[in-house]
Amino acid sequence: MIPFASPHSQYKKLSKEIQAAIRLVLTSGEYILGPQVDSFEKEFAAYLNVPDVVGCANGTDALMLALRAHNIGVGDEVIIPSHTATASVAAVSICGATPIFADIELDYYTLDIRDVMRKCTSRTKAIIAVHLYGQPANMKELLSVARKHNLILIEDCAQAVGSAINGQKLGSIGDIGCFSFFPTKNLGAFGDAGAVACRNPAIAVRLKRLRQYGWNEERISVESGLNSRLDELQAAILRVKLPRLDANNEERLIQANRYHSAFLKLPVRSPLVRPGALHSYHLFVIRVAACDRDLLVSYLAKKGIKCGIHYATPVHKMPYFASKVALPNTEKIVNEIVSLPLFPGLKLHEQKRVITAVHSFFDEKM
Repeated sequence: MIPFASPHSQYKKLSKEIQAAIRLVLTSGEYILGPQVDSFEKEFAAYLNVPDVVGCANGTDALMLALRAHNIGVGDEVIIPSHTATASVAAVSICGATPIFADIELDYYTLDIRDVMRKCTSRTKAIIAVHLYGQPANMKELLSVARKHNLILIEDCAQAVGSAINGQKLGSIGDIGCFSFFPTKNLGAFGDAGAVACRNPAIAVRLKRLRQYGWNEERISVESGLNSRLDELQAAILRVKLPRLDANNEERLIQANRYHSAFLKLPVRSPLVRPGALHSYHLFVIRVAACDRDLLVSYLAKKGIKCGIHYATPVHKMPYFASKVALPNTEKIVNEIVSLPLFPGLKLHEQKRVITAVHSFFDEKM
């Protein structure tokens, strides 16, 4: 079976360095918020070109901490796409704020700026721009709306580490950037891990308090916080992988371009790339006619090719977050999308097998 993601392939490639990093942590006697976390925070901040990065337990916590650090909670509204991982919306709900769902652009699957403007009210306090699949959201327009309405612009970079717009890394453009290092991500740990990137030193200080019980430097709780610490083992693993991130993203781009070329004459819509954007292709998501989508997924599975659907159910259609809001673009694409295998370590003959199978499906239909 060809998977659509394979974090194990990266481990095999870097196993000696990763095992050495793990041994270093195990023999150091420091396992939480020690020198590995401190070094990773500095190295990742340098990579993003931001003053501060604060490590945390996972990507959901990164969003929660970003909201809490800006005092967003009960009675506040946060504009967010419904076409995203549930975690993005869950973070808003956990903080006590109300998620306000906005539609997406059909071409790029990121927030539709026109719908964002329609959803702004006196209760709106933030916008969460989800850079879905590795595609940068329309940051120029979103920044303009955020500044006009005095809103915090939060970047959800969980699927877009290494992506950029006009040469500027995502996570360094809005007020604050949130990252997940879940194992399947472009920069993945071997467990849960996350980070928050910020340009405001005072916010960085508060984030460090909030991630650990609201403690100050004397370990006195001066506000309500939580336990969301990045551990030394995951930080050490991330430090091994970070220097390879751009090369791995380049490998993803090569594979994406191969798919683009192969599907030109098929009834398949390959992902477009926003002008000026560097797409990191966390996922390669195509669109086919709704009547074909499930048939294609089943056909590929029988050929030993595992695909994904990201995401089959929009968050606003889930019982807990149910909303009667009209999101026509979101509701259209969820019946058409398929995530094809794409990851560093995907062999050329495996990708050709995927391409051949997609062609065969449409040939047999005809």
